[in-house]
Amino acid sequence: MINLVLMAKCLKNVVPYHPESDFLKDILPVTARRALEREKIDSLEKLCGYSEAEILQMQGFGKYSMQRLKKYMKDHQADFRNNPGSKIKIMTELTERKGKSNVI
Repeated sequence: MINLVLMAKCLKNVVPYHPESDFLKDILPVTARRALEREKIDSLEKLCGYSEAEILQMQGFGKYSMQRLKKYMKDHQADFRNNPGSKIKIMTELTERKGKSNVI
C-alpha cells in the first residue's frame, strides 16, 4: 500500500496536469490549440504579437487551422504582427505609451 502512495506521488511530478484553456476551443482543432499552448499563447493580444509565418511554423498548425484563425481574428478586428491596422495592436501600443509616460 505504501508503495502505491509513493508511486502516485512520483507520477504526479512526472506527468503534470494542465487543464485545457478555453481560448479558441470551438475555433481550432486540438493539435493547433496545443501548439499555441506550448508557446503560452492564451489570448488574442498575445496572438497578435506573432506573425502569420511564425504561427504556421509551429508543429501541429496547418493551412486549415490558419484559415480558421484568420477568420476568427478578422471577426474580432485583430491581425498578425506583420499586418498593419489592427485595433488591438493600436490599443496595446497606446497603453504601453501611457505606462512609459508615467514612469518618466
